[in-house]
Amino acid sequence: MTALMLEGLEKRFGSVAAIDGVSLDLPKGEILALLGPSGCGKTTILRTVAGFIAPDRGVVRLAGRDVTRLPPEQRGTAMVFQNYALFPHMTVAENVAFGLKMRRVSRGEREGRVRSALELVQLDALAGRYPTELSGGQQQRAALARAVVIQPDLLLLDEPFGALDQNLRESLQIELRKLQQRLNLATVIVTHDQQEAMILADSIAVLRAGQVEQLAPPSIVYDHPATRFVAGFMGVDNILDAVVDGDTLRLGPHAMAMPPGARRPNGPAAIAVRAEAIGLGDTATETGWAGRIAYVTNLGGRVLYEIDVDGVGRLKVEEPRAVGRPTRGLGEAVSVRLDPQSCTVLRD
Repeated sequence: MTALMLEGLEKRFGSVAAIDGVSLDLPKGEILALLGPSGCGKTTILRTVAGFIAPDRGVVRLAGRDVTRLPPEQRGTAMVFQNYALFPHMTVAENVAFGLKMRRVSRGEREGRVRSALELVQLDALAGRYPTELSGGQQQRAALARAVVIQPDLLLLDEPFGALDQNLRESLQIELRKLQQRLNLATVIVTHDQQEAMILADSIAVLRAGQVEQLAPPSIVYDHPATRFVAGFMGVDNILDAVVDGDTLRLGPHAMAMPPGARRPNGPAAIAVRAEAIGLGDTATETGWAGRIAYVTNLGGRVLYEIDVDGVGRLKVEEPRAVGRPTRGLGEAVSVRLDPQSCTVLRD
């Protein structure tokens, strides 16, 4: 069953198209990440789904219902904001109970649901504290409990981890994913953090100027970006000029088979390949394209090499650092191997 469906959604602010013909759907029980740089339209989409912004055109459907013109309180959604928006004069338990109280849930049922929600996010021991007495991570979990206690059909998260430090952010991302799976709750999260989207989402919509550049599972977006913009935003290290010649890709004096499933007309093209997907060997013992190491970056458990390859240019290649074995040195002759299955011919 589809939890959320957007059909031809459009929204303009003056001459700016904040949402420009967005269509997508989210199955029940899955997480969709709206990913992109500032100003790409992701928060506008989220607020339109919540009912805080009315679209100029298009339809918003929740669990099959057309909610495009319904007010927020009639949509069956719950939202967690970046600043958590907890009431400072209320205790944690009172904050969590607020939505139930507005819905006139009986006191007995309200207390039971609040207790269950706080246990779910491991805050039951802090029910009597005020927001100012909580850490950032605890405030985030309180806001999450307040959202899920009303049993929404769709959970909306607007950069919910943005105010937290990196280590805490990663642990809470995993906690959120486990909680979402336990509740089987369809969720949309807005983020500009690629790693956060990879950890949390079942599917990622990469946005640019109000349009969806690519909508796919995280592994596809990571390994096979559709466009040059997606490749750059997802941190692909190598975007190489090539020429399509039938079933062959030519990169300077070198040639390789077209990636599986790729279909492009003959002529100039660009391919994307990640640094860790390129094979690296010794020129004397392994076949491949000959090159020389121009720069070395130690990344702890891995080493990133910049390698000059004649006729191709500089490639970035990453490999694990073997304990007790020295890294390759500047000027060292090496060979690089590109597997067509690891390469993507970009759409533009």
